Amino acid sequence: MPEVLAGATEAAIQTWLIAEGAAVAVNQGLAEIETDKAIVELTAEAAGTIGRLLVAEGDNVRVGVPIMVLLADGEGQDAIGPALAAAGVQTGGNASAGSPSAPAATPGPPSTPEPAAAQPTTPAAPAAAPAAAPAPVTIEVQTPADSTRRLFASPLVRRLAGDAGVALNHIRGTGPQGRIVRRDLERHLEDRGSSLPMAQAAPAGAARVAAAPASAPAAEATRADNFEDVPLDRMRMAIARRLTESKSTVPHFYLVADCRVDALLELRRTVNENATRKISVNDFVLKAVAGALVDVPVANAIWYGDSIRRYSTVDISVAVATEGGLKTPVVRGVERLSLSEVSATVAEMAGRAREGRLKQNELEGGSFSVSNLGMYGTSQFSAILNPPQSGILAVGAARAMPLVGTGGELTVGQVMTVTLSADHRVLDGAVAAEWLAAFQRRIENPFTILI
Repeated sequence: MPEVLAGATEAAIQTWLIAEGAAVAVNQGLAEIETDKAIVELTAEAAGTIGRLLVAEGDNVRVGVPIMVLLADGEGQDAIGPALAAAGVQTGGNASAGSPSAPAATPGPPSTPEPAAAQPTTPAAPAAAPAAAPAPVTIEVQTPADSTRRLFASPLVRRLAGDAGVALNHIRGTGPQGRIVRRDLERHLEDRGSSLPMAQAAPAGAARVAAAPASAPAAEATRADNFEDVPLDRMRMAIARRLTESKSTVPHFYLVADCRVDALLELRRTVNENATRKISVNDFVLKAVAGALVDVPVANAIWYGDSIRRYSTVDISVAVATEGGLKTPVVRGVERLSLSEVSATVAEMAGRAREGRLKQNELEGGSFSVSNLGMYGTSQFSAILNPPQSGILAVGAARAMPLVGTGGELTVGQVMTVTLSADHRVLDGAVAAEWLAAFQRRIENPFTILI
């Protein structure tokens, strides 16, 4: 297992792209590896024949542990045993080999028949008997038993199932601990043509409901149905770990500025009247952030353990909300890009982030982050730093506010509140204030962004 994510100790095989016995060429895709925030394709570094797959789809594997055997030209199956022994891999039986082709190695969860005690003792019993007959058939209907079953599936499988309109509680997982992997979803989609129609499925669901003991208190059913335990996927665990680490080990401090954006909004309206691609307020914010980092280059830095690393180019992480959690693809060289180039790059990366198709190198690097919740109507918030970056700007919504002019006159203007979270190990208060003032000047005088 390669270290596809810097500092990672383990990763998971999302999908094998090859089968045992297949010939592979250099740079041919071997597997899709699921990391904390992306799906990375593993490619072959040498040509040969796949001798054995040692890890099943969905399995977590420590970095450095063998996941497959590649046979060179002239080598046969008899070379696999000595190779595994040399690598310290146990080969006794299917379970130790861990090959996905061995059914005994990755059994699915046992079926859960209705317990005998749950069968009614009233005259309604004959009505419940037919429900057992169609059990092997996938029924597209929500039942109480389905709603309480814990589901384990990767973010990619959840997204694909959502796109296909399939509820995961109708799929039997064959991965570890009943984890639903891609092959389970594909098999389910292939079998949907043989599913019972809804008219036939309804009585089966009704029979299962009727099978509940008449003596069961209503309160028990309420306690079983009023919550859901959602298992943590790799991405959510990584977010929890990194943000807890950041908040507890990085000395945050915060600076707030109210930026008048009447001129910015008017310029944006004018630009969009003539632009082939619509420019967002966030595109202007990214350019203003880049300009401020050029104006105050000492702020374009990260914490590097025993040193502070300063950059000559401006690479900015942009927070993108996805179904599985927050992702931060990096837009590189923002100071050199035009507004339309920034807009196109962010839109393209955000689309791939939501589809889980970002490459690992697109999530790494950068000295600064921007998190914009203005589109949700949030007026002000403070963001948590993304180590080792030393700054993140939290951007709120523009809103009408009363303003006092230089002559004491009262007017109404559009104001956007921004909050800078800074790492005090890298940025002193005066440097952070200087950077925030530079950002405010550019955002309030938006023509400087275009120059």
